Amino acid sequence: MNEDQLKQLVEQVDHRQDELISLLEKLVRFKTPAPPARNTGDAQAFIADYLKSMRFDVEQWELYPGDSNVVGELKGRDSSSYKSLIINGHIDVAEVSEDEVWESDPFTPIVRDGVVIGRGTADMKGGVAGALFAIQLLQEAGIELPGDLTFQSVVGEEVGEAGTLSCCEKGYTADFALVVDTSDLHIQGQGGVITGWVTLKSSQTFHDATRRNMIHAGGGLKGASTIEKMMKVIAGLQELERDWAVMKSYPGCPAGANTINPAVIEGGRHAAFIADECRLWITVHFYPDETHEQVMKEIEGHLQLVAQADPWLRENPLIFEWGGSSMIEDRGEIFPALEVDPAHRAVQLLAQTHEGVLKTPVIQDVSATVTDGGWFGHAEIPAAIYGPGDLRNAHAVNEQVSIQQLVDYTKVILIFMYTWTHTKK
Repeated sequence: MNEDQLKQLVEQVDHRQDELISLLEKLVRFKTPAPPARNTGDAQAFIADYLKSMRFDVEQWELYPGDSNVVGELKGRDSSSYKSLIINGHIDVAEVSEDEVWESDPFTPIVRDGVVIGRGTADMKGGVAGALFAIQLLQEAGIELPGDLTFQSVVGEEVGEAGTLSCCEKGYTADFALVVDTSDLHIQGQGGVITGWVTLKSSQTFHDATRRNMIHAGGGLKGASTIEKMMKVIAGLQELERDWAVMKSYPGCPAGANTINPAVIEGGRHAAFIADECRLWITVHFYPDETHEQVMKEIEGHLQLVAQADPWLRENPLIFEWGGSSMIEDRGEIFPALEVDPAHRAVQLLAQTHEGVLKTPVIQDVSATVTDGGWFGHAEIPAAIYGPGDLRNAHAVNEQVSIQQLVDYTKVILIFMYTWTHTKK
């Protein structure tokens, strides 16, 4: 295919944008909110059939009952000589609360005024639809890519369930991975997130009536409320957070984006007891050049110093639990960070393609949120985030995506898939 033929193929995105919108509408109609999750079966069956119709070899496996990953592989005609590519997207969408006031049912899409409205349009069924439609156009044109193309439709991203990690563990790899999640057509890396529980337990349990003996001079009873002692832990976390804001930075991240959020506190039995156990659930955001193991170690080390300064905490050690595989199953999650190398050939090609289609320089920055992109960094697969939709609409009531941006994105990803898989190793 020469340059003029590729240009004509890209023009088909404009001529057939109704088909692209129709595909997005079909995906939105599948009700896949997480939580509650365990509801992606029909949507994943649709994507599996779609990929099979385009000659992909498809593997599907269950991550949790009712939620399975779908991976399609299209082997290139000269895989050993040309670059390979993974396109990755999640099929689950943000939850919808009963009290949210939508124009209509969130899973009945509305097309009007240049946008598509519906849950998942921005995050991130728009990205999935555009990538699938681009592949369809390449297939219909009879183009046989020389490099391998893998399409991953994963589950669990919204609730910290690592569908993408499962793909990596099964051995799916490539010379580059593109996560087509919400980025407003910026090329992005991301910081990471880890949740953790800090627990205080008293070695003894006391009646509420003994409180006077614990807090007044000469009371003679060494004890404490774990709720009150947790206040010292929270104060210690605030001190560390302020230190991070002053002493750490990363290009493209606003100052202080590395935060420690005391999200949930649970403690005490009932009013007749001194609280003998208290648990604090924290969410930690860290920079792209850090690891979750590193920030865990820093937090534990700082809080141990806080504890050493308190006579009761010295004798009642802090208990730490970090991460988890699901916010639903075990109330924990890990999203590794992703650093994007601007000098990587695929990143440069994506930037050139964006600028060629949109006639404007691409923005390369760091996402304010997290995606599955970090799992590729964790697996040492070069990757970037690039997709339609913006964070103002992700998870929002009347979530929507711009049709023009969806069309532009589809053109970019079509050219990028074609060109990267025609790039010699």
